[in-house]
Amino acid sequence: MLIGILQTGQLPEALRPSLGDYPEMFAALLAHQDLEFRTYHVEGMVFPADVRDCEGWIITGSRHGAYEDHPFIPPLEAFIRKAYEAEVPMVGICFGHQIIAQALGGRVEKFDGGWTVGTQPYDFEGESLTLNAWHQDQVVTLPPGAEIIARGETCAIAGLRYGDRALTVQAHPEFGDAVVEGLMETRARGVVPDALLERAEGLVGSPKDNDVLARKIGAFFRRDRA
Repeated sequence: MLIGILQTGQLPEALRPSLGDYPEMFAALLAHQDLEFRTYHVEGMVFPADVRDCEGWIITGSRHGAYEDHPFIPPLEAFIRKAYEAEVPMVGICFGHQIIAQALGGRVEKFDGGWTVGTQPYDFEGESLTLNAWHQDQVVTLPPGAEIIARGETCAIAGLRYGDRALTVQAHPEFGDAVVEGLMETRARGVVPDALLERAEGLVGSPKDNDVLARKIGAFFRRDRA
């Protein structure tokens, strides 16, 4: 099954030689899910010609806000709406979670409780999962057709399911601890409160459930939609 990765951001340049970037991280996360990948750097205005050019889509994380004025956001929202209407399955991660919600009628805002970084516990419909996160923005209003499937201690809408059409999560299952450590060194100092960084540093090396979410994503894409 061919999955298009719509890349909406990049890791800091200093991290890419050792960690790769979003396409490499998703390919590694989903390596055992019988999926193939093709990347479109939509942040750089490289878009697929048609929503059916791939059999499913992943929308990545980004340092940008979904509500900000960037050239790639309006065409990305239009693409999301077309894919949704055509019932081509989409998975959104962090910014991808937010932009799908916004494109379909929800609302995204900067969380007044501040940042969420590093290892976080989530309740996925009664299943406890631990995943890395890195965000300040959150979905605050559900779009029509969306059902909450995950909640976190600092994120009330941490996962959404739109029937068979879209599955989105606020956390980063593609982030290993090395990515979190790298972001703390390159983007966080003076931006994220020191207490949150100390907490994140203290949880580096603790178990994560990235593989569990990888299986959920793979199963969602392979679901029979005939």
